[in-house]
Amino acid sequence: MHTSTSAIPLAGDVRSEAPVTALEIGMFLLLLASYALNAMDRQIFPLIAADVRKEFGFGLADTGLLSTIFTLGMAVAGVPTGYLLARLSRKTVLQIGIAIFSLGTLLTAYSHGFADMIVYRATTGIGEAMQLTVVIAIAASYFARFRSTAVGAINFSFGIGAIVGPLLGGHLIGIERDWRLPLVVFGAAGFGAMALIAVAVSKRMTENASAADARSDLSGAATMWNRNTILLTAMSVIGGLCIYGYLGMYPTFLREHLHYTPSDTGRVMSIFGFGVFASIFGGWLGDRFHPKLVLSLSFAGTGLLGFLLFSGPASMLVQSALSFAWGFVVSGVLYVNLAGYHIKSVRASLTNRATGVFVTTLYGAGAFAGFIIGGIAARFGWSVAGLVQITLLAAFGVVLTALLRTDRMSLPARKP
Repeated sequence: MHTSTSAIPLAGDVRSEAPVTALEIGMFLLLLASYALNAMDRQIFPLIAADVRKEFGFGLADTGLLSTIFTLGMAVAGVPTGYLLARLSRKTVLQIGIAIFSLGTLLTAYSHGFADMIVYRATTGIGEAMQLTVVIAIAASYFARFRSTAVGAINFSFGIGAIVGPLLGGHLIGIERDWRLPLVVFGAAGFGAMALIAVAVSKRMTENASAADARSDLSGAATMWNRNTILLTAMSVIGGLCIYGYLGMYPTFLREHLHYTPSDTGRVMSIFGFGVFASIFGGWLGDRFHPKLVLSLSFAGTGLLGFLLFSGPASMLVQSALSFAWGFVVSGVLYVNLAGYHIKSVRASLTNRATGVFVTTLYGAGAFAGFIIGGIAARFGWSVAGLVQITLLAAFGVVLTALLRTDRMSLPARKP
């Protein structure tokens, strides 16, 4: 079995547990800013989906598939990216990933129909998987004592993108009355971020491991084939179907079923992003409290919110409050800790691969989430779609949580 070179520090390369410097924080913030652009791209297509559907005459299920197909690209690229990281530097893989998803975003604006558009959307996912896998691996290695909190910081940056993306995208659409303009702007911005990272982020940060990794290797499975990883993989599939059932088709639900305007839809979706700001707190919960407690409560909250979103009152105030709660519970707590516990289930030398498994399974399921929930809604209505795809699946997630062997995970980060 080939071992990741990025996970085995060379002599003199192991970062001590000295306080993090302002320069290191600045470099990490730049990496987070590049991921915020990733989030903007994810949030834009659901916002413009109704316009795309109108222009091309796509069906509801096909529109849902276009909204979430990028996650199929993420699924395809997730595990291979983990192996690629064993052969190339993390910084190189990160740059390649940003270039791929930025190019895919630009090309989507110049699509001629369903066939090429779905290819471009899937391509963005390949690049996004490479970027996300690398950023999580860097955070988990560099801040090894607080892995879930570090992952929470990454998702916090997603929240920024989730707020800015719909607001700026709605504004850009209003300027030109053209759904293509936001794609062009965000695609070009990705190449700008790539250039900044090339000159401003040092490989001393991206490639180095933490001294805490050696201690964390005292627990956690020595192989990816272990009980906790298998259970967390199943939970990640459920998480992907729930999260991207919402992200992929909730804006279409607002526009077509509740008859919201594009600007009002953008406002509601941006409020979801404010809920995602809880990610750092959600990561802290994962580092501080028992995994079964954190995951079971977050799955239960997911199920309740899924029912209320698609069956509750139509007022903008209520939908905004529910979207905020969804961002807080599902993205801020559930998503963050699924990623964190994947990493804690194995030894530090397997961090890259554990991250790849998480990305592949969650986003692989998410690739079809929009298609499935759109198909159910078209046949049985939105209330049934939310109940089946979100509420019932989340209940199954609670059951799986009870089967975890937390005594075989890496010990929680605490000072001696």
